Amino acid sequence: MNDDNLEFPAETFSAVKWNAGMLTLLDQRKLPREINYLDYDSALAVAAAIKDMVVRGAPAIGIAAAYAVVLAARTAWQEAEESWREKIEADIETLAAARPTAVNLHWAIAEMKKVFDSIEGDPEPVLLETAICIHEEDIAANHEMGRLGAELIVANSQVITHCNAGALATGGYGTALGVIRTAFKNGSIKNVFSSETRPWFQGARLTSWELQQDQIPVNLVIDSAIASVMENNKIAWLIVGSDRIAANGDVANKIGTYSHAVSAYYHGVKVMVVAPSSTVDMDIESGVDIPIENRGTEEVTDFKSTRIAPNDIEAINPAFDITPAKLVDVIVTEKGIVHNPDTEKMLALFG
Repeated sequence: MNDDNLEFPAETFSAVKWNAGMLTLLDQRKLPREINYLDYDSALAVAAAIKDMVVRGAPAIGIAAAYAVVLAARTAWQEAEESWREKIEADIETLAAARPTAVNLHWAIAEMKKVFDSIEGDPEPVLLETAICIHEEDIAANHEMGRLGAELIVANSQVITHCNAGALATGGYGTALGVIRTAFKNGSIKNVFSSETRPWFQGARLTSWELQQDQIPVNLVIDSAIASVMENNKIAWLIVGSDRIAANGDVANKIGTYSHAVSAYYHGVKVMVVAPSSTVDMDIESGVDIPIENRGTEEVTDFKSTRIAPNDIEAINPAFDITPAKLVDVIVTEKGIVHNPDTEKMLALFG
């Protein structure tokens, strides 16, 4: 379906859903011009979809991985009933390696594996119930984070967000956009500036689209203009999601978040990071230890299959960067809020 004037009611879409025994993913590479759902019946195919950005956003990746374990268990049971636990491991390893930075992927797989030993007979029903629970808990967590984060925003504020941390990146409602949605309903936010987020343009294609569906006023801004927007507009908050948060409060998020946080610090704009507790990795001491995914040169040198850079140039294309905790004013999770995060405060809530 292609239309230059696409309009859909808020959250009539689902990034991830289980449908008739298969995992269905909204192909986010095509949005907003094409609404296309793809069906998957194998864990290896889901791993490829995660790597290829069909589904993206740490919570949504985790949920997709949980359902992928169900598919892997189905295949393992069909091929080797008595040894399905051993048979499934190869698929799980491939799934876990699909994207290295987003800790929710590994967390969801670990949650699924916790029930392996208690299963008797066909593992699919029990694992499907566990995956559905992970999905439903994520949606509930997003609404709670929305409530907590919105309480920190004063009336008629303008905010900036980067990348996409909305319903498309989660089980539903969103993390950063969950706060923005709730705050807008409460009258606390009057306008949002969405940073375009090169090279995949998640802010331009996805966040702007999501906000329009909720009729939330939004202006699209190129990444390199964010400091200028902060200087020339009264911006209250930079609100972002996260793919992994270290034990000291350092935050891994989409590339560009760090530079926006530096600009926010200079211009007196507060920084809010919104993420479920599954994104917090207390085994990682600081951001230095968070693995950063580096993606292909062509994502930078090409645009819609057209070369825009010299043929012999290599592009540096990290998918994420690390924002030091000292640049973060609050981390909002469903378990509570950490103000001015450091190791001691993180341990108090997540230890």
